[in-house]
Amino acid sequence: MSDLWSVWFLIGAAFVFWMQAGFAMVETGFTRAKNAGNIIMKNLMDFCIGTVMWFLIGASMMLSFTDPVTGEVSKGIWSVLGKPGFSVFSDYAHFDFSNFVFNLVFCATTATIVSGAMAERTKFSSYCIYSAIISGIIYPIEAHWTWGGGFLAQWGFHDYAGSACIHMVGGICALIGACMVGPRIGKFTRDAAGKVTKVKAFPGHNLTIGALGVFILWLGWYGFNGAAATDVPTLGSVFLTTTVAPAVATVVTMIFTWIKYGKPDVSMCLNASLAGLVAITAPCDVTDCAGAAVIGAVAGLLVVFGIWLLDYKLHIDDPVGAVAVHMMNGIWGTLAVGLFATKSAPGFELAGIKEGLFYGGGFEQLGKQFGGMFVIMAWTIVTITILFTIIKKIMGLRVSVEEEIIGLDKIEHGLDSSYSGFDIEQHYSTAELKAAEKAGVKVPEEKAVPVVKVPSSKPDAKFHKVVIVTRQTKFDEIKAAMNDIGVTGMTVTNVLGCGVQHGAGEFYRGAQIDMTLLPKIKVEIVVSEVPVDLVVTAAKEVLYTGHIGDGKIFVYDVENVIKVRTGEEGYDALQD
Repeated sequence: MSDLWSVWFLIGAAFVFWMQAGFAMVETGFTRAKNAGNIIMKNLMDFCIGTVMWFLIGASMMLSFTDPVTGEVSKGIWSVLGKPGFSVFSDYAHFDFSNFVFNLVFCATTATIVSGAMAERTKFSSYCIYSAIISGIIYPIEAHWTWGGGFLAQWGFHDYAGSACIHMVGGICALIGACMVGPRIGKFTRDAAGKVTKVKAFPGHNLTIGALGVFILWLGWYGFNGAAATDVPTLGSVFLTTTVAPAVATVVTMIFTWIKYGKPDVSMCLNASLAGLVAITAPCDVTDCAGAAVIGAVAGLLVVFGIWLLDYKLHIDDPVGAVAVHMMNGIWGTLAVGLFATKSAPGFELAGIKEGLFYGGGFEQLGKQFGGMFVIMAWTIVTITILFTIIKKIMGLRVSVEEEIIGLDKIEHGLDSSYSGFDIEQHYSTAELKAAEKAGVKVPEEKAVPVVKVPSSKPDAKFHKVVIVTRQTKFDEIKAAMNDIGVTGMTVTNVLGCGVQHGAGEFYRGAQIDMTLLPKIKVEIVVSEVPVDLVVTAAKEVLYTGHIGDGKIFVYDVENVIKVRTGEEGYDALQD
């Protein structure tokens, strides 16, 4: 029977590893297409770099309280910091393989939480460094206090699967990192005094992928929470609470956003599922169904409040909601042990703790949960702040304005697009355009002045219509350039426009989506004798300044335009 549970322990580890795919999909789907490859690379590397750091130093520091070979108990300073060792190299035959792998996949989860909050503007090199330190030092030491036999475990602090040790720690790192790296360009509109006057929404480019990520994470969470169970009743109870809490959280968020915003918010509900899972992670073995439902309900409200707090009060840009999901609900889940722990839960006796406040146990366990949480919180805040400060001083945390506007895929990884073969048009906000000009950013001509050739049913058409949309200040230069190549007629219209037309009054993650209409001119030219390619080339030379938004050129077959506007019969009449 013990062998069966050992196998389940490793299967659970595989489930937790599969959660890396879930995190990658959530983060990718909730951000913009121009950074998708960068995000996938980060999620891949935090596990791979974490594995290297784990077998070099992390595993020995976390699991060092009792030596797996000699049984010797670490004392003194080693019961706090963990004792580095190299038995994975020196005594592999007697090494605890299963424990090593199981705790490794948990370690990787902590590091990957951070990337979501700092997505779309963080240097890849800086990410690799802080991911390595989190995996090799910050996480193993605090996890040692709770799961490695350290002083918090001896004191009676309980965190069954990581609301505090993993999610709260990852969320705190994410909060401090997002604060230090700063918001994405255009996220917050400020007045002359620097006060935020508006919060802008950056909708994720693929909520389908984001939803897939949530379902993958939910599946993996059954291993995350259930793998440590050693009897069927405890395993069944853990599965129940791990299902009830996120389900209730999602329903509560759906109802709340429906009332507040007029429509149920898809991305917020996806976050709510994760929030419920995070909150139930610490008490999943010691609470019952009623307790799990209450924990989930609070988590659903807390995630909406957390996203609002960061956007509208703290003005910290968190693209995926990592802080609200992991830090706030990690805190809530840790404290929930002291509120909802009950003797009726199958895992209660093995946990060796006191009943929660709401089940007649008084404040004793709640006090221990507060104490343990603050110790872990203090360690994380101090160490991650020092780490980010050093990285920021030496090599910088944030990419350049050019890299951020064009996208990290192109500059950091040499990818024209993570969706090769698909026509994904890049749109830029007014704030990005202003930032590009202020920084003197030069972008490729095909990005600054894209040319759209409308497909023609008659490739050898003699007449073409060229429509040029650009800034009003470019009119005189356009007119002169067209005169130089023999174009003598044009129609000019003053227009207002923007790249993406959003419906007024729509909300994304609590922030209103609005359209920014910019003053433009539209120049329409019909050519026959003058080659259309010459017109396009002359226009591009005039418009191109190296800034995003220099203009756009559309080329039409005039005969196709006439057919669309008059129909086939009208076109035939014109021919006659």
